[in-house]
Amino acid sequence: MKGGFVYIITNRHHTVLYTGVTSNLAARTQQHKNKKYPNSFSARYNTDKLVYYAFFPTIMEAITEEKRIKAGSRAAKIRLIENMNPAWNDLWENIKEW
Repeated sequence: MKGGFVYIITNRHHTVLYTGVTSNLAARTQQHKNKKYPNSFSARYNTDKLVYYAFFPTIMEAITEEKRIKAGSRAAKIRLIENMNPAWNDLWENIKEW
């Protein structure tokens, strides 16, 4: 079974946090950046800056973690991001060649 990623993207001012799950992080991030789905939440709120991701051996584990993160507070999401990426850099540069 294929693994999966949980990720968090934000907008330029870090006012919106979007949590998602995917089996192909590079392709999914590219979709967000290109606003492939123009009516989606992420496109409407210009969330295209990848600030957090975590890999899980199975997609089911990734989905479970996505649900846990989504159920948590904004403060908990910020802690996750800052533990991995204290400067809130766009991690796209790290993964775009995958």
